[in-house]
This record gives sequence, C-alpha cells and structure tokens, in this order.
Amino acid sequence: MNKIVIVGGGAAGLSAALNARRTRRDVDVKVVSEEPHPAYSRCGLPFVISGEIEGFEKLYIYPFEFYRTMRIDLLLKSRVLDVDVKAKTVRVLREEGKEERLAYDSLIIATGARPFIPPIKGVGMEGVYPLRTMDDARMIRSAASNAKEAVVIGGGPVGLEVANALVKLGLKVTLVEALNQVMRSSLDEDVASIIHKAVESSGVRLILGGRVSEFLGNGRLRAVVISGEEFKADLAVLAIGVRVNNELASKIGLELGPTGGIKVNPRMETSISGIYAAGDCVESIHMLSLTPTLCQLGTVAVRQGRVAGINAAGGYAIFPGVLASIVTKAFDLEVGSTGLTVWQAKRLGIDVAIGAVTWKSHAEYYPGAKDLRVKLVFERSSMRLIGGQVIGGEGVAAKVDALALAIQSRMTAYDLVNMDSCYTPPLADVWNPIALAAEIALRRA
Repeated sequence: MNKIVIVGGGAAGLSAALNARRTRRDVDVKVVSEEPHPAYSRCGLPFVISGEIEGFEKLYIYPFEFYRTMRIDLLLKSRVLDVDVKAKTVRVLREEGKEERLAYDSLIIATGARPFIPPIKGVGMEGVYPLRTMDDARMIRSAASNAKEAVVIGGGPVGLEVANALVKLGLKVTLVEALNQVMRSSLDEDVASIIHKAVESSGVRLILGGRVSEFLGNGRLRAVVISGEEFKADLAVLAIGVRVNNELASKIGLELGPTGGIKVNPRMETSISGIYAAGDCVESIHMLSLTPTLCQLGTVAVRQGRVAGINAAGGYAIFPGVLASIVTKAFDLEVGSTGLTVWQAKRLGIDVAIGAVTWKSHAEYYPGAKDLRVKLVFERSSMRLIGGQVIGGEGVAAKVDALALAIQSRMTAYDLVNMDSCYTPPLADVWNPIALAAEIALRRA
C-alpha cells in the first residue's frame, strides 16, 4: 500500500490529503499537525471576533467524522522531530510524549507560516497578541470584552478586518501602518485612499507612516508608543504578516528559494524526489513577472495542496503559478485585486496604460445600487491585461475572479471591450464596468 505522510494540517495539508485519497482509494494517508484542531478557516477568525460568525466551531472545514470516513489518519498535537530521507521515515512526538516513526513512500511538507513578532520592547506582555491561530483569536476576543481602546498594527487585509471587528465590539480603535497607504502589496495609492476615507469615517484613528517603538505597562498593556507619541490602549493586535516555517525543510536538506520558501517544480515536488511541498511554506512563481514570490493565501494553499496530493499518490497535475488574487471586506467596503499594480509594473520596467471607471454595482435606478470602482492595468505595447483592482459596496469578488481569468487567458483591452456580459437591473448594469474601463484605457493608450 502506498503510504503518504503530510506534515501540517491546515488548508494545504487537508487539500493534499483529500486529493491523494481521490487519486488512489488504497493509499494510506497520515496528517501530522501541531495544532489541537482539525483544519479550519483562518480567514474567518476576524469575523468570529466581531460576532458576525457565531462561534469558532463554525470555522472547522470538516468534522472529525469526515476524516474517519475518508480514511485519513489525523494526528493532532503532534510534532515532527526529524525526517530520515534515506530510510523514508518521519519521527513524530505525540501528545502523550511518546515518539513514533511513520514510514512513507511520499512525503508532503505543509508546515505553513507563523506570525511575525517584531522585536519591540514589551511585545510579550499581556494584552498584546498576534492573530494567526484559533487560540490567538480566542484570546483577542476575550481581551476585547474587557477593553476600551485598541491599537491594531498593520494595514493589510487582516489588520483592516480586525480593526473593523473591534469597532463593531464598541472599542475605540487606532490602526497603524508603517507605509504611506494600506494594502500596499495589492493596491495603488488612489484605490487605497478610498479605504482610508472609509476607515476614518468609521471613527478609527488611522496613522500612516507610523512606527511602533514600545508597548507600555507593568506586565499588562496600558499604552502604545507610535512615532514618539503615547496612545492609551488595553489591547494591541499584531497583524504585520507571517514568516515561512522552513526549519524542517532546511533540516532535511530541501532547497530553499531566495524568498526563504521551499523551492518546488510545477508538480510541487521539492529538490528531493518523493518529497512535495504546498501552502504558505512554499515559494511560488508569479505568472506575470516570472519571479519567485511568497503568495501566502488560502486559495493558493488549497490549489497547491491539490497538485501535491495528486502527484504524491501517483497521478499527474501541475501548478501554473500565482497572480496574488485577493479580496477582503471591512468598513462597508469590498476590495480586491489581481495581477500587478501600476507601481509593481513600473518597477519591472513595464510601460502601462490605465483605464478606470466609477460605476454602480447594478442598474442605478434599481434600489440599493452601490458605488463600484474598477481600475485596469494593461501592458501598453500589446494592451494585454496585467492587473486589476476593484473596490465598492458589493459584487467585487466575482469581478476580481473574472479579471484573474482574463489575465491567465492573456486577454487584451480589445477582448474586454467586446466581452459578452449579463444584465438584469437588480444584479448588473447594462454597461459592464470592466468593459468601460478597458475602453477608457484604449482611448488613452
């Protein structure tokens, strides 16, 4: 019987296990996870904190019974100590303190990432928490119930979602971002400015270009020093990104890429035959820049896990790369992007043409229509679509997905102008804003 051991029980690990099982019914699948929980949606954590999702148990992707039904052996609260590559065994420390050796034919590394904890004085005191795991979120929710003022550090999607969650709980919130805009890796400044206005309109104090230098308190947080000024706070949340868990990969001799992620080929196979990797610990290739990148998104993790699981079980699948397609919702705004921003394209030396339009989410005369802004980025010489940003009150995710597919299909502004789109007053306008933005880009090119 073919034996597969998967190190990591998150989105990538679960996807790998399920796809290995679907590829071969007789495969033996074991998943080793340090967490006490089966796979759950990390992306849902801010919305449990806010109370929009009732209970952390709602985030479990599948109940324990599902793993038994799929004949997936789930080893929780278990840590991989070492891998003997020659003997093809994994040494595991189980919850009860016993060591166990698991034999494998194929090994999948899905060790994920951990929150970045900056070396700031006082960062370890009570009241200062990262947000990565379900247990982190429980502590934040518990602390928020007794807090009045909070500081959220980091203006990425997670930081925005957490700040919004704490506002919903009635806290006075300060959001700090070290750069001159939020979501810098996904948005141009003109689109980010729309978020800035929404954040400040909600009552949140937004500090751009701010530097946190110290957490003050006698064992318990009472203030945060931001750019030399003290801000009262009894809760601080760190949302400043994650770092690759590559220690095991490095220990067993897997090649790491320049980003620190595990280097893989399109089949998600590492530098050692028979060992695959997937998820946040992996270095991906950007489809447009063709450069190595860390794209630590849940959608990427499940797609990479699918490819790794199929190949580990003897099938064949490839992973084409990433566009970093992302969407989030906070402060009554939906915002998403895919591909390259203008500043990213220019940094790569690409001359761009831009088309942008502010429209409505559906027919303006039908009640409830909300503003929707679409910004498209084209390579000027070919007018090929290379990026898109969408922000508005509703309907953003579907448009980002459509733009991602258009980029993957190498579509041009000419193709988008002639797109065959649907229309009914409650759902869409007769003029599709994607086509309108493409037409504007053509006129300006």
